[in-house]
Amino acid sequence: MDQIKVKIVNKGPHGLPQYATALSAGMDLHAWLEQPLTLQPLQRALVHTGIYIALPEGFECQIRPRSGLALKRGLTVLNTPGTIDADYRGEIGVILVNLSDEPQTIEDGERICQMVIARHSTAIWEQVDSLDETERGAGGFGHTGTK
Repeated sequence: MDQIKVKIVNKGPHGLPQYATALSAGMDLHAWLEQPLTLQPLQRALVHTGIYIALPEGFECQIRPRSGLALKRGLTVLNTPGTIDADYRGEIGVILVNLSDEPQTIEDGERICQMVIARHSTAIWEQVDSLDETERGAGGFGHTGTK
């Protein structure tokens, strides 16, 4: 398992993001709220975390929904996955949306999303007149059927 050092500042009252198990890919982030936040059905809000990071070059951080929160309460991350670039130094904010049919209240300190740190490549475009043929070709959006 690869490990990298990531500089982190925590201006909030909650602990640092951490992995729930030894093989977890994502770390939970906590809401930093002065008071509980109630989202009405289809309402969205930017939720503070108090967390600031400095990723090494060649890495990104993805903000993803927590599956239990999505299934049980209909709360998810709106711009999934949210991407934090290596040169971003602002606070990690999470855009949550309530997709349920009932108001949902988020409490201070509640785990609201997970954060996955991943390597990425930088593309160098090579403009050509045509692309190699493949078995799939241009088929997409369900072209292989449902079963």
